[in-house]
Amino acid sequence: MNFHELLARVAKILNDYEIPYAVTGGYAVSVWGRPRATFDIDIIIELHLSDIEIVRAALKGISKISYIDEDAMKEAVQREGEFNFIYPESNLKVDFFVVGSDNFSKQKLTRRIALDINNEKVYFVSPEDLILSKLLWYKDSQSTRQLEDVESIFKIQKDKVDFDYLRKWASVQSTGEILESLLSKKIK
Repeated sequence: MNFHELLARVAKILNDYEIPYAVTGGYAVSVWGRPRATFDIDIIIELHLSDIEIVRAALKGISKISYIDEDAMKEAVQREGEFNFIYPESNLKVDFFVVGSDNFSKQKLTRRIALDINNEKVYFVSPEDLILSKLLWYKDSQSTRQLEDVESIFKIQKDKVDFDYLRKWASVQSTGEILESLLSKKIK
């Protein structure tokens, strides 16, 4: 099973159980920007304690030897953290990030965009929300990979990006200077 197949299977489970989610990270950069190597699938998810058992069982049903830890899921829900699903047959991993209760986290799920992957509706964060997330990750990590990803998205989506939305949220999350620095460059 490759990335696309695994993503479609995971999306079907989340869609069937009406669990709000959106793909983010490197896989989303490959959709909204230039293709780039990534070794996992990052998904933001709105998960509640009452959803854990059905989601865990459904994901476990993808493969008899897949790995997902129920305690890690519970802790992630309680702390707005991360848990993983590992599909060992092809060494693929899905990192699930439980969305926070802040307005930006909620906004990302509200603005998600559905695309077809292997005949399944798969939700992705919008290009703007991916840019804003990358700006936050850069602010925290100083990883230039984040800025390269933002520039890539700008280059591919330049005529479609809502710059007013970007500036508003960049101001809220204190990444406005980073955004303006990137925008001042000649993005071709």
